[in-house]
Amino acid sequence: MMEIALSGLETVGRMVRGQIIGLGRFTLLIREILFWLVRPPVRIQLIFKQFEFVGNKSLSIVTLSSLFTGAVLGLQIGKIFGIFRAEGLMGAATGKALALELAPVMCGFIVTGRAGAAMAAEIATMRVNEQLDAMEAMGVSPVSYLIVPRVVASTLMMPLLSAIFLTLGLIGCYILGVIMFRIDTSVFVSQLKWLVWVSDIRKGLAKALVFGFILSTIACFKGYHARGGAKGVGEATTQAVVSSLLTILIVDFFISLVQIRG
Repeated sequence: MMEIALSGLETVGRMVRGQIIGLGRFTLLIREILFWLVRPPVRIQLIFKQFEFVGNKSLSIVTLSSLFTGAVLGLQIGKIFGIFRAEGLMGAATGKALALELAPVMCGFIVTGRAGAAMAAEIATMRVNEQLDAMEAMGVSPVSYLIVPRVVASTLMMPLLSAIFLTLGLIGCYILGVIMFRIDTSVFVSQLKWLVWVSDIRKGLAKALVFGFILSTIACFKGYHARGGAKGVGEATTQAVVSSLLTILIVDFFISLVQIRG
C-alpha cells in the first residue's frame, strides 16, 4: 500500500512539475512575442498574409454558423416568450446574448478549430523537421518571423469576425421571427435598440480581441515546443485546440465577471 501511495504521489508530482514548466515556457514565449511586437523588422507582408488566412478563409464558416446560431437561438427564445405573448422581445434577447457571449465565444471556437489547429500543425511540422533550428542558425528569429504575424492577425481579425457573426446572427433571428412568429419589423428593431446597448457590443468585441490573442499564442506555443516526429505534430495540434477552447471558456467567465461588476 505504501508503494502504491508513493507511486501515485510521484505521478501527481510529475504532472504538477510538467504543468509548471509548461506555464513558465508559455510566459517566456509571450514575453518574446511582446518584445518583437515593438522591435523592427515589422513584417507587414506576412501580417497581411495571415489576415487573409485567419479572416477571409474563416468568413464562410462564420457566415453559415452565425445565421443558424441566430435562427436557433431565436427559435428557442421565441417559444419561451410565446408563453407570455412577448414574441416581440425575441430579437432583443437574441441580440443581447449574441453581443455579450455567443458572437465572441463562437468565433473563438470556429477560428481555433480552423486557423488555430493549422497554426499549431504548421509550426510543429517545422519544429520536428528542424526548420526552426535552421532559421535560428541563419540569425532569423522564428518568433518574429512565424509567431508574431499570426498573433497580430488573429488578435485584430477576431473583433471583425465577431461583429460579422453578431450582424448575421440577428439577420437569421429576424428571418425566423418573421416566418414562424409573424414578428413585425418595427417591433423587432425598436426592442433591439431598447435592450442591446452600444456598451454591450464594445464588451463583446473586447472579449473577441482577448480570445484572438489567446488562441493564437496557445496554438503557436504548442507547435513551437512540439517533439517526436509526425506523432508529435498530431499531439501538438490536439493539445492546441483543446487548451485554447478550455482557456477561452475560463477567461470568458472572468471577463464577464469583471464587466458585470464594472
